[in-house]
Amino acid sequence: MEAKFVDPTLESLSAVAPGTILREGLEHIISARTGALIVIGDEAGVREISNGGFIVNVPYTPQRLFELAKMDGAIILGEGASRILKANVHLVPDSLLPTAETGMRHRTAERVSRQTSALVISISQRRDVVSLYRGGSKLILQDIEVVLAKANQALQTLQRYRSSLDEQAARLTMLEFEGVATLVEVATVVRRSELVLRVARDVGRLVVELGSDGRLVRMQAEELVAGVEDDYVMLLRDYLKEGNARKGATVRNRIASLTPEQLLDTSLIAQTLGYSASVETTELHVEPAGFRMLRHIPMLPGTVINRLVERFGTLKTLLEASETQLDDVDGVGSRRARAIREGLRRMREHAAVV
Repeated sequence: MEAKFVDPTLESLSAVAPGTILREGLEHIISARTGALIVIGDEAGVREISNGGFIVNVPYTPQRLFELAKMDGAIILGEGASRILKANVHLVPDSLLPTAETGMRHRTAERVSRQTSALVISISQRRDVVSLYRGGSKLILQDIEVVLAKANQALQTLQRYRSSLDEQAARLTMLEFEGVATLVEVATVVRRSELVLRVARDVGRLVVELGSDGRLVRMQAEELVAGVEDDYVMLLRDYLKEGNARKGATVRNRIASLTPEQLLDTSLIAQTLGYSASVETTELHVEPAGFRMLRHIPMLPGTVINRLVERFGTLKTLLEASETQLDDVDGVGSRRARAIREGLRRMREHAAVV
């Protein structure tokens, strides 16, 4: 089974998001202005740098966390914050570990996060600031109203980008059916698709931070990005020069790593797709393989789409194919052959109207 990468920042935000019992406990501490140092996970690593304190070993509740925070020492929670293991603990991380913090509590928190794999939460007694540390990286928990305002602003940006993407994709579709598409139009849709997905990732991070307060934002974002990912993948496969699905994933990652300034460079996108990097290349007329169009035909499996493209090579040849020729492709059959012909015809008529 393939290992799934987990973003430690998102994982930390998720642990303390509104709606979690850990966030409820933090809110109690903030309201009381007691301050706290809370360490979650990596029990073996934390034990090696712990002195004193007393064993609690009880199930976590927000009220228990709040009461124990009235003491000066750190509170140690088990993995997932399901149990409170110890309280009033004196932490002694390596003093040679670098830290940019000035206050004693925050300096300790940063060093503990560098020396262990634990999530460390430091709550300032005077400023009501909650700081999250993991692997030496610091993240300050923002007020929910501020995060919600950012999320709404990001949603507006996402909506504008999606509208622009739809316009450019419709134009490209029309040109594809006419057989006059160029790399300029292709690069424009690639750029717009990438921008939509980048903003969507930003919204996704804010949704995690909002927790239970981010349900509406999540629903709106999901609606705005519906189908973009799949169309983008098929677009890349359509125009990769001598490409395949595996190479498409590599190209996708290369485009994702481009800076915003590089993403504006049409010739650079063309080069990433496998074409020579020149101004003349961007004006080159190109033919799609047909992946993107075939994806929009209902009940057509990916394996059948691959066979159709392998057999006919280009969208133009696909459009010229008869039902009998389509039927000859393994997995198509007469029913699907009619659906493919009818689907492509409808898309062509719609593109002409738009």
